[in-house]
Amino acid sequence: MLRKLFRVPRPNHWKILDKEVVDEMIFRTENPRNRVMLELMARGGMRIGEVLKLRPKDIEDRKILINDPKSGKEAEVVFIPLKVADRLKEYIGSKGIGAYERIFPITYPAARTAVKKAGKLLGIDLKPHDLRRHAATYASRSGTPIEIVSKVILRHANLSTTQRYLGKISDLEAMKWIDNLHG
Repeated sequence: MLRKLFRVPRPNHWKILDKEVVDEMIFRTENPRNRVMLELMARGGMRIGEVLKLRPKDIEDRKILINDPKSGKEAEVVFIPLKVADRLKEYIGSKGIGAYERIFPITYPAARTAVKKAGKLLGIDLKPHDLRRHAATYASRSGTPIEIVSKVILRHANLSTTQRYLGKISDLEAMKWIDNLHG
């Protein structure tokens, strides 16, 4: 029992994906279903389980309503970029998916395999949550306030949870930001 109480926290060794790598991976993914799923995770910050539960009735323009989210709330809203929203609507229309049908009627293991396959295109061992982490890190390093990254993109209750997502900043990146700030 003491060992569990006084456990030393494991360091996070998450890989932080560059925007160019994620863009290339999405571009190279030929299967339209997998491509839209990747975009929802990488650009919308959605969890794989949230993507798999999506139904057309949950989508309103660029807003997606997540019913029964992980947070325990009744519902949460995800905002997605216009291009992703357009591709999602186009996919739904091309497949003739009804308002109450799941858009991606596959299992979690099948979705995880699709993500891993997309990563292999670029020689990366990729997991679904790496894409959510990318969405947060890219937004943060593009100048988005941490409160927006935390409350809007990731939908976390606490900023401290978000800070664990953002990874370490390299010396080169730190110098770039200092130069940007002080020109």
